[in-house]
Amino acid sequence: MSVTEQPAPAPGQDPGGDAAAEQLRDRISADSLTTRRDYLRIVATVSGGLAIGGVGVAAGILHRHGDSETLPAPKKVTDRLAPGQSIAFRYPGEEDRALAVRLGDGSLFGYSAVCTHLACAVLWREDRGPEGELYCPCHEGVFSARTGEVTAGPPPRPLPRILLTELADGSVWATATARSGEPLKDALCRQFGDSHPDASRQLGCPGAARTAGTARTTGTARTTGATESGRT
Repeated sequence: MSVTEQPAPAPGQDPGGDAAAEQLRDRISADSLTTRRDYLRIVATVSGGLAIGGVGVAAGILHRHGDSETLPAPKKVTDRLAPGQSIAFRYPGEEDRALAVRLGDGSLFGYSAVCTHLACAVLWREDRGPEGELYCPCHEGVFSARTGEVTAGPPPRPLPRILLTELADGSVWATATARSGEPLKDALCRQFGDSHPDASRQLGCPGAARTAGTARTTGTARTTGATESGRT
């Protein structure tokens, strides 16, 4: 029964008497208690979800940008990106939000567009500071546009990097990723692996020379075997 629905007064009972007033007060108190309980339950659920999400991001339980161990396929980001402009795209997967920015001096940088605090969206603000900034509006997190490092707010780690390449025609391509705080050389060596031995060797990746030596030895052995077989 709602607060507005009241039982008819008993015969001889004053409709505005003490009994009716007491019943009304009881119903209002019960409804208020239910409302308070529902409110507290909703607040506890939302707060718990935020806490779990924050712990998951910090502990690495949830998906992190650039976790792939293999080199992702190149992806065209845009036909052209002028100084002071930015563009949102998806890379390396369709679920991975990313952002490419061109600084005033022409430098080109790419980052994950997912804040390392609670996974809110990161935006580019070109008018902030001499080089602009990457900004998370959820909790006032700020990242350097040149390095991805945290410059203000609660984010615990820098933004993961997206390696961008500009071709002669001005088009911009995403070619690889780097985890939060990971040096670019380590990121490339991790993703090149054995699939790109020449590039790994040029970068000086650990084990690249050994892998190349093994490949040369194997190729020599096969050639020698084929020659001996021909002589026989």
